[in-house]
Amino acid sequence: MLKSNASPDTLDKRNVTRLRVLEHIRVRGPISRIDIAAALQTSPATVTAATANLISAGLIKEIEGDTNPKSTKRGRPRVLLQLDGTSHLIAGLKVARQHISVIVVDFEGSEVASHRHTLDNARMSPDEFVKVIRAVLEDTCKKINSSPDKLAGVSIGIAGLVDAERNFVHWSSSITERNIDFNDLLSTELPCPAFVENDANLVAKAEQLFGLGKGLKNFLVVTIEHGVGLGIVLDGELYRGERGCGAEFGHAKVQLDGALCQCGQRGCLEAYVGDYALIREMTVADQTKDMETVSNIQERARSGDQRAVSVLARAGQMFGLGISNLINLFDPECIIISAAHSSIDHLCSDEVMNRIRSGVVNVDAPLPEIKVHRWGDQIWAKGAAAYGIEQVSILKVKEFAANAA
Repeated sequence: MLKSNASPDTLDKRNVTRLRVLEHIRVRGPISRIDIAAALQTSPATVTAATANLISAGLIKEIEGDTNPKSTKRGRPRVLLQLDGTSHLIAGLKVARQHISVIVVDFEGSEVASHRHTLDNARMSPDEFVKVIRAVLEDTCKKINSSPDKLAGVSIGIAGLVDAERNFVHWSSSITERNIDFNDLLSTELPCPAFVENDANLVAKAEQLFGLGKGLKNFLVVTIEHGVGLGIVLDGELYRGERGCGAEFGHAKVQLDGALCQCGQRGCLEAYVGDYALIREMTVADQTKDMETVSNIQERARSGDQRAVSVLARAGQMFGLGISNLINLFDPECIIISAAHSSIDHLCSDEVMNRIRSGVVNVDAPLPEIKVHRWGDQIWAKGAAAYGIEQVSILKVKEFAANAA
């Protein structure tokens, strides 16, 4: 069984066609073969062959539709195609510092089960990491009287530098070691294919499929939580970089030899904007013991605490500087600021918007729209599940082609 991530680039033309047809059915179905052929600008014969393969692979099914409204003849109802939602179960996981969020979906993306697991340790060894993943999947599957060996795939989102093509983690704040190839570890511990991806990329995938990025071809997603992440969608495709190390917005340098970042370098954006950075600044200042969240800092600022006001203001200015640089680099249709919590008002103020405007190259055109989307914790897991569906689709199409050869 294939364990590493499959790439569409490794597929032959027939498999690419099958995946295009499958994705169109996912987006537009139920739909007829003739309508698929028209939309994809290919021949009906090609679509018929592809859909026959997808039915044989158990990915789609035929259903009865209404009589063709364009036909003047009475006859049997049209045959339409839609995903076979019951064919596969896919799990999406997001590993955060204090917990793991899990969602299990069917092949259509409908939620079947969800679970939240509290972590004892924010950072784990690679071996401990995969064992916790297995235990969390066991607990989640029990809710639907199932087990991990019934899953078609598992997608795992973590913060850090991830080469998703190889399941290779260069660095993560959740892992105690660097440069870990998770293929063998996951293959040993899990009974199904597993895919590791940067969590911000998964949020971008979720925004593209379900959220504010739907229908957009070029947009950016900035994620705010413990750190700062970036997902880039260019021409409708997720951009990762050659080594899977692109889009590291949180580690863009905003001050020479500045504050210490959790990655070990200094002057990174998230060393001023991430949750841990704000809490660290307040704790160092007054050794307070009740400064546990950004909300606490915001409450102090509203109460007139000048240190809290200063920490939030500096975070806003650094964030505005970073966003203006993104606009100058990418000129996107839209920037989506995606947060799992509501404590980002200091990053969305008029002062921050003024800082963004002052840093953008001056042209006679409006700035890209900047939207704030507070999804809640489940967005991360939903994005992971969406990515898992995509990867499982590729694997199943490749497996069908290999068996048919």
